[in-house]
Amino acid sequence: MTEEIRMQKFVVIGGGAWGTALAISLARAGREVRLWAREQDVVTSINEARENHLFLPGVKIPERVRAVRRFAEIADKTDRPDALLMVAPAQFVRPTAAALKDHVPESVPVVLCAKGIEQSSGKLMSDVMAEVMPKNPLAVLSGPSFAREVADGLPAAVTIASKYQKLAGDLAQAIRQPTFRPYLSRDVVGAEIGGAVKNVFAIACGVVAGKKLGENARAALITRSLAEMIRFGEKRGADPETMMGLSGLGDLILTCSSPQSRNMSLGLALGQGQSVADIMKDRRTVAEGYHTSEILYKVAEEENIDMPIARAVYGLLHGGRGVDEVIDDLLSRPITTEEML
Repeated sequence: MTEEIRMQKFVVIGGGAWGTALAISLARAGREVRLWAREQDVVTSINEARENHLFLPGVKIPERVRAVRRFAEIADKTDRPDALLMVAPAQFVRPTAAALKDHVPESVPVVLCAKGIEQSSGKLMSDVMAEVMPKNPLAVLSGPSFAREVADGLPAAVTIASKYQKLAGDLAQAIRQPTFRPYLSRDVVGAEIGGAVKNVFAIACGVVAGKKLGENARAALITRSLAEMIRFGEKRGADPETMMGLSGLGDLILTCSSPQSRNMSLGLALGQGQSVADIMKDRRTVAEGYHTSEILYKVAEEENIDMPIARAVYGLLHGGRGVDEVIDDLLSRPITTEEML
């Protein structure tokens, strides 16, 4: 007997590569999708050419996806969505949610797909949403998932975390398909932290690749980055087991292993000798780790969390330090015991 799918209509907020990939995946699962995009070029391209030529060129977008430009077009009293996916970049989640809240009924669940920490406040995205849209039930979707591969229908697995387990289960049933498998969790904070801080460590791994320091160095860096992730997560009340799952270790391995990651590619350019200013001015898409590194460093210092790799990335991006200087500092640290916690 086939289980009833309770969620059929979705809104995706954010017309970048990841928002578009999620819209395509939902449409493949048989759902109806409205995709809000800030850029009129993206809306026109999707609706007329069935392609997001700006952020995800070359991928056919199903007819079930309709792009819109105005928030008023995403919901009304007679045509409310079953869930809304927030895929705006992390630093824009608060203003986007504030502009959106009057157009979305309070009963509509919000699924956070943005990965980052708010730079101005140090708050996780779930805390931001609790302030701006406090009555909308919340879930987090995170895990190792490059947008292009999801859009191409290649296999991927993600975590759906929510304190509302029925909501998480309904979302999982609605979005699942043979090549897109969700796993359930109650640890919202853990799922968020893994997705946010791994971006900072991916920049460090990019530097290792750019400097041609070898696979041994990359493996060591990923392992010690995981230790820092767990320490930071525990301070926020996250379950260490979550850090070892898809939204923690899984996402960390992915973003530290391929220049498809915007964050790793930023580090790669740094390792190859480019300046931070030159790298950032040429980028259309956001490398969240650039913003997260500053607030992560600040919080770690304030709360006395030992995060030498995060400190090194901060120094490279915001502290005016050179790549060779930072590498020398990391390699000359005193010998300690190997502890993950």
